[in-house]
Amino acid sequence: MLNADNSGSKYRAVIFDLDGTLLDTLEDLATAANSVLRGKGFPEHTVAEYRYLVGDGVAVLFERALPAAFRTSAIITECVAAMRVAYATQWNVHSRPYAGIAEMLDGLIQRGLKLTVLSNKQHDFAGQCVRELMPQWSFDIVLGQRENIPRKPDPFGVHEIIDRLGLSRPQVLYVGDTNVDMQTACNAGVCAVGAAWGFRPVDELLENGAKHIIHHPAELLTIVDGR
Repeated sequence: MLNADNSGSKYRAVIFDLDGTLLDTLEDLATAANSVLRGKGFPEHTVAEYRYLVGDGVAVLFERALPAAFRTSAIITECVAAMRVAYATQWNVHSRPYAGIAEMLDGLIQRGLKLTVLSNKQHDFAGQCVRELMPQWSFDIVLGQRENIPRKPDPFGVHEIIDRLGLSRPQVLYVGDTNVDMQTACNAGVCAVGAAWGFRPVDELLENGAKHIIHHPAELLTIVDGR
């Protein structure tokens, strides 16, 4: 584990990103998005390419996925609507928690930490994924992308979670797997932890403000314990 900050703060809660951090959802996201592109006569992308297309919300996904000449607001709006339908039919075909997530969540609960999620996935889908793919654990707050609420890397969602839990910024860890996640944590003034098993490379996480890099979920417990 790379460790650039071991202040020994007493952490009381963890804010997790969802896709690429707790859940491996990439194949289902790619399949749904490709079905939308295919249905509208546009080129599809490989699953690996979707590692860099997802992460900023579904509208930005199609801004990146569509051919440049067709990235109009009207076409993007159509694709977003079609994605809701496509993803709703197959969001859980391959999506699962990453190896080690179960043990990590158990360890956090045993230590008395609050579990929360902040995702750029649409709010209803984020809640559904947590409820149905991780039903054994009780998450105190799950927030996805909501209408008229700024998406990550804006710190609004982090601040909302902290306020609702009645905590201070030094008591909170933020765990994510993309540049957007690390920027979100830094913008909110909380400790940024990069998940190296996710969608993006370690260099990207470090360049965008990660204070810790963990290569296995269990390593988060060592940070919480101050080791």
